[in-house]
Amino acid sequence: MQTEGATRPSDVERTGVLVGRVISHPQKEDTGVTTGTRVINLWIMTGLFLGAAGCATSVHTESAAPVQSLYHRLGGKPAITAVVDQFVANVAQDSRINGRFATTDIPGLKRHLVDQVCMAAGGPCAYTGRDMKTTHAGMKITTADFNSLVEDLVSALDQFKVPAREKQELLALLGPMKQDIVELP
Repeated sequence: MQTEGATRPSDVERTGVLVGRVISHPQKEDTGVTTGTRVINLWIMTGLFLGAAGCATSVHTESAAPVQSLYHRLGGKPAITAVVDQFVANVAQDSRINGRFATTDIPGLKRHLVDQVCMAAGGPCAYTGRDMKTTHAGMKITTADFNSLVEDLVSALDQFKVPAREKQELLALLGPMKQDIVELP
């Protein structure tokens, strides 16, 4: 049975920290709490404080660790190349849009796509192709065409089991190109 001055569970629940009345009212000697209990409470509180400080330091250290670039999380250039190869294969099989690539230099397209994705993801590559507006000017690309292309890319990313976070980051980086590619609603 606990005495009036001893730490109660409600103190812990209310504050989240073990703070007993022994510490908050040290001048009261007639609380029924023995000196031994006070010493034990003090040691417990010290241990919890140091433990909490250690956890806080551990959490801080983990959050201070550098976050890897999207490029690295995707698996670097070899993984990006594999996804681009599958993406281009998907487009070639997609009757909704494959006609738009009938006269395209496919090896050159793949090279540019790899460099573009690599650079956008924070990798060491440099995209040296034309800007998207110039490249697609006059092609009368529709929103439906663009969406088909995105579906083919998502399918390639899914085939390689790219995690949702990385997939969303990549799509967010590439998505703004839509305004330079699409000419018709």
